Amino acid sequence: MFSILVVEDNSSLNKLISAKLRMETYRVFSAFDGQEALDLLEHEHIDLIISDVMMPNVDGYELIKSLRTVGITTPILMITAKDQIEDMEKGFNVGTDDYMIKPVNMTEMILRVKALLRRAKIASERKLRIGNTVLDYDALTVEVQDTVYDMPPKEFYLLFKLLSNPNKIFTRLELLDEIWGMDTEIDDRTIDSHIKKLRRKFETCTDFELVTVRGLGYKGKI
Repeated sequence: MFSILVVEDNSSLNKLISAKLRMETYRVFSAFDGQEALDLLEHEHIDLIISDVMMPNVDGYELIKSLRTVGITTPILMITAKDQIEDMEKGFNVGTDDYMIKPVNMTEMILRVKALLRRAKIASERKLRIGNTVLDYDALTVEVQDTVYDMPPKEFYLLFKLLSNPNKIFTRLELLDEIWGMDTEIDDRTIDSHIKKLRRKFETCTDFELVTVRGLGYKGKI
């Protein structure tokens, strides 16, 4: 069971967020300012933090900066009434992973929490599990049922990228820049060629699908 810390000085909102998280079967801790959160983190393992910005004693920015300074990489979702781009930029600069504006849509919050926890699990294990399929980033292998495929690096990175971010559309240029590098001289037809190879290789696998989004690029569907 994942443990989530809610850091929010408004007691009503703190209770509301905590109740929603418990309905999703998360283990929930509450703190009402940054210092209380830091004290709690000394003796509790927390998988994700949801933090307000404007709080007494130690605010959200200070809390995040304190954690990142000592190397704590726990995913953080910042929730704030501020909607200026400067405030969002400051939040990301000190190390937050995601950002929501009040009033908080609880359904959206749960979706963001699940996405952050999923990415954190992938980053720590360097493995992606989808049904009966396992992608091992270090070994560059894809295991489907009892069959293990040793993958060419670019094919593996492309597949891992798409399936790590299901339903997110990536343009061909984005995929080229990230996987082949911005200075590459190859064109976007290389992406199309690799997608075709991946589809042929895993045509009998029902755990995922590589979808062409006409006029835009590709997305992974699981």
